[in-house]
Amino acid sequence: MHSSTATSTLKVLTQEATDLLKSLISTPSYSREEDQTAALIEDFLRKKEVPFQRKKNNIWALNQHFDPAKPTLLLNSHHDTVKPNKSWTLDPFEPLVRDGKLYGLGSNDAGGCLVALIATFCHFYNNPHLSYNIALAATAEEEISGKEGLEIVVPELPPLEFAIVGEPTQLHLAVAEKGLLVLDCLARGKSGHAAREEGDNAIYRALRDITWITNYRFPKVSPTLGPIKMSVTIMNAGTQHNVVPDACTFTIDVRVTEQYTLEEIVEIIQEHIESEVQARSVRLRPSSIPVEHPIVQAGVALGRQTYGSPTTSDQALLDCPSLKMGPGHSERSHTADEFIYLHEIEAGIAQYIAMVEAVAVK
Repeated sequence: MHSSTATSTLKVLTQEATDLLKSLISTPSYSREEDQTAALIEDFLRKKEVPFQRKKNNIWALNQHFDPAKPTLLLNSHHDTVKPNKSWTLDPFEPLVRDGKLYGLGSNDAGGCLVALIATFCHFYNNPHLSYNIALAATAEEEISGKEGLEIVVPELPPLEFAIVGEPTQLHLAVAEKGLLVLDCLARGKSGHAAREEGDNAIYRALRDITWITNYRFPKVSPTLGPIKMSVTIMNAGTQHNVVPDACTFTIDVRVTEQYTLEEIVEIIQEHIESEVQARSVRLRPSSIPVEHPIVQAGVALGRQTYGSPTTSDQALLDCPSLKMGPGHSERSHTADEFIYLHEIEAGIAQYIAMVEAVAVK
């Protein structure tokens, strides 16, 4: 494509993507309540004459010249958001452009990524010269690691060779991502009157276990993701000031690496603490893609850096190699007055197209 034509095409794609993002910002889409933003994405694809399918609040589509004999690349991001925190000074549902920034809930996480991936899919949709099929999935419930998001879409898709998951990474290449293990723990004691030497205080039992959790270091350290990290994030006990509590519950947030299975981590923790341990789920596993993979090398050729991400996304639900990458900055996610720069959306579309083109165009 001639450079001036490419520039013109990019400008059109960027304007369409920005307009879509403004509509998404204007439409509340809390996790499990994404039906209206799913409808917006449907309308966008319908106007583009792109056939799509919907299950719950998830939308997906395949390129026009889909060939079952070819491998499939997935472009995925989510359209649900967290609820705005109390520190917002702007209307979170009013898309506001000021000083080159587009403000609004979900603009950075992960609206900019989502609309850039949709634009990329539309760019390649009717290309008959692809060596890969391209699947687009705009999915729900990512912010709560829900079970009715990407997890129910993947079985409906062709077998996936690899995936690009859109999350704000400043367009750098997250080639590995920690998984997430949430453990609910129960320390048992014996009740008694606080004025006398009686009872067995469950809080003290829990604190002994929490001390071990604070100090323990898993011996095997990931070369990409570093050490496993454990944090106690919730604790509850007691009924009134003069009763020794007979139970204390606490929750452990464990960010896991490929060095251990989630089941192994649960077993190690249970061996070392007295409290009962219950895993909420072992679904959210670590994920990665080899640095040598062509899609990663395509990003490196554009000057982007590779790194391991400590945060968990829908990558955890994919069995294929996956790369996390997108416009925006992770540090803006879930913050008051969230924003994305308009130039980041354009740069995101350009980079997604360049990388897919390097890998998938014959």
